[in-house]
Amino acid sequence: HRILHQLHQLVQIAPRRVHFNSFVSRTKTCGELRSCHVGQEVTLCGWIQYQRHGLFLVLRDFQGLTQIIIPQDEASSHLKKVLCDAPVESVVRVTGLVTSRPSGQSNPRMPTGDIEVKAKTAEVLNSCKKLPFEIKDFVKKTEALRMQYRYLDLRSFQMQYNLKLRSQVVMRMREYLCNLHGFVDVETPTLFKRTPGGAKEFVVPSREPGKFYSLPQSPQQFKQLLMIGGLDRYFQVARCYRDEGSKSDRQPEFTQIDIEMSFVDQAGIQCLIEGLLQYSWPEERGPITTPFPSMSYAEALASYGTDKPDTRFGMKIVDVNDIFKSAELGFLQNALNMPQGTIQAICIPQGAELFMLHICAFPSQQGILHFILRPDGTLKSPVSRFLNEKQKSDLIKAVKAEVDDLVLLAAGEHMEVCSILGKLRLETADLLEARGLALRDPAAFHFLWVVDFPLFLPKEKNPVELESAHHPFTAPHPSDADLLYTEPAKVRSQHYDLVLNGSEIGGGSIRIHNAKQQRFVLEAVLKEDTELLSHLLEALEYGAPPHGGIALGLDRLICLITGASSIRDVIAFPKSFKGRDLMSNAPDYIVPEELEPYHIQVAWPTAQAEVKTN
Repeated sequence: HRILHQLHQLVQIAPRRVHFNSFVSRTKTCGELRSCHVGQEVTLCGWIQYQRHGLFLVLRDFQGLTQIIIPQDEASSHLKKVLCDAPVESVVRVTGLVTSRPSGQSNPRMPTGDIEVKAKTAEVLNSCKKLPFEIKDFVKKTEALRMQYRYLDLRSFQMQYNLKLRSQVVMRMREYLCNLHGFVDVETPTLFKRTPGGAKEFVVPSREPGKFYSLPQSPQQFKQLLMIGGLDRYFQVARCYRDEGSKSDRQPEFTQIDIEMSFVDQAGIQCLIEGLLQYSWPEERGPITTPFPSMSYAEALASYGTDKPDTRFGMKIVDVNDIFKSAELGFLQNALNMPQGTIQAICIPQGAELFMLHICAFPSQQGILHFILRPDGTLKSPVSRFLNEKQKSDLIKAVKAEVDDLVLLAAGEHMEVCSILGKLRLETADLLEARGLALRDPAAFHFLWVVDFPLFLPKEKNPVELESAHHPFTAPHPSDADLLYTEPAKVRSQHYDLVLNGSEIGGGSIRIHNAKQQRFVLEAVLKEDTELLSHLLEALEYGAPPHGGIALGLDRLICLITGASSIRDVIAFPKSFKGRDLMSNAPDYIVPEELEPYHIQVAWPTAQAEVKTN
């Protein structure tokens, strides 16, 4: 009955479906003409991509390119003048006859390369003034210039490809979640209240004196409240905000694929996401294999020096504590005598010459010792004389060094040592690849789940106090639940991150669904004011189901899929590195009169106040 009902709906809708070109002043797009259209008269609209000596031009729209032949006979002199006088990037409408290109003049690099359109009439719909830069992907432009004239940058093939692919991926994700798994797309507010802990939030003034909204870092509380409300399966293409400036993979405003489910465990969330990515993955990027491998936080830190390891290449960190237990170097002995002391090493293939060229990349003040394996099998190092032959031999075997390899040795507190070597691992990989050594396949996509994170971490400014490793709503690992009330610093969490090629593209957790436990975490462990979360704590007391979820960073994901150098290349209107909109010059000043309803006064720096007054 359901299928018959859907078919009936389609029959009702079908007569009203008309090709989009029927609504506009063109009959075809610039990307759809083929040999089967030869002999047809068509009308095309688009931008002039290229002109050549008054003989032909290339017309471009969002769908592609078409070559337009300009008639050279005297009767077509007006038509020729219209098309030849129009500057590049002017918008024109051309009507003409589709013909086959002469023998030997087909262009296999163009989908429309077998045909051309012989113009009969033409009209300039809007002329283009002198451009600040050429609309060509191979022409180098500064990012600031591209963002200042973003509406022109969006005309480039690469930007349009990126945004089109982004749209296709999101549409497939919607299909997978809604049609195949019964999720409900729910919009949540962007005017909310301050959330304790986490990243800095943008504040929005209200007309109530002294009261402000905050833009949400994520829909975290709303998604949990939806589960308490019984919606069972929620998702949203959510806008999120963090007042933290920009990096190559971060923006003040960004987009997440936000997901929450009731009555689910960690394995269930991971299985759903693997299926979601497999279903929405672009065919041109090749298939991805599931299930994704998994690695504990402790293993990731010990082997790669980071909780988001790039597993496309080796150069793993190696524990060499046992080799140097009896070393005469006080530097090494001091490290081993520390409570969390360790000695770790990595081997950089063909790194000897690299070290000599980039010696500043290996600062001695970080406690880094270097060794170069000579062709005769001996180690060259300023500290070689302090090591016996067995220690040198064991080091070579432990890191599997070969001739002209560079071995870096670090000693000190475990997390700091691993972090330093992890950064050097990535920096040296970049340097090696710049010199032509292929380490990471740009066409490879290595997914990895990182699990078993600590629930809490010591605060950087006050290590005696604890803060949430991710957010305060993350549930403790079932095996460590009792430790929460006795030794919270030792508790693992039910948090999981999804990493792709060394970038975190998603993170989620099973949530605390017990009000008493949530209150204990906020008050006793994190020392937070629970008044800010009274609505959530009260909601948890009304029969909250076990629930969990995840958020995928859409901008980062599309950036990695397309191979873009920055997420700004996959966002239509991004912010600059300093968080500014260079096109509209936002943020901008507001005059005092407009601030009055919000009971706000701006305290200008003296010099700036004089400028504003004048």
